[in-house]
Amino acid sequence: MRTLPFILSLIAAPLFAQDRAGNDTPGEWVVTHHKPFGLWDSFCDERTTGDLVEQRCYLRYVEVYSPRPNFGALFVFITPDGVEFGMERGIRFPEDGLRIEQAGATVWAENSRSCRRGGDCTLTGTAAQSFLETVSNGGVLRFEFTDRTGTAQDLSWDLSQMDMAVTDYRENARARDLL
Repeated sequence: MRTLPFILSLIAAPLFAQDRAGNDTPGEWVVTHHKPFGLWDSFCDERTTGDLVEQRCYLRYVEVYSPRPNFGALFVFITPDGVEFGMERGIRFPEDGLRIEQAGATVWAENSRSCRRGGDCTLTGTAAQSFLETVSNGGVLRFEFTDRTGTAQDLSWDLSQMDMAVTDYRENARARDLL
């Protein structure tokens, strides 16, 4: 039952975020678009800075795979700048531990040292485009890894609605001149 408040806070995260100084206060971002697609959410939000309206759009999914006291979570954010895989420090992926499977076959895998060691795992440029094209074709995004406590984890994220999610994200980002 302790995880319910955490899950609700993830859903409300765009409404309540850190301020510009990094303090944990209600954020200035106001959600202007939100649409769920299975596990994934398409968001756009905005804030005013002086006379300038800042806008952003993104796709995201967050999974808490281990509750307290050994909390662990993974997330993926897809933005116009690329794809960010967020993970707890101490995660270790084996070869092809972070992959997309379609019809039981691996069609994409991220094997950079940084990703496999739970460090910075960001795709940009053609690598991000390749990832988006692949997830748009459905399948399962698999995460097989050992977490920081040494526990083996095997997560599968359904991609069956990603074609619609990516289309919605791109349409909304284009409408805001973000792509």
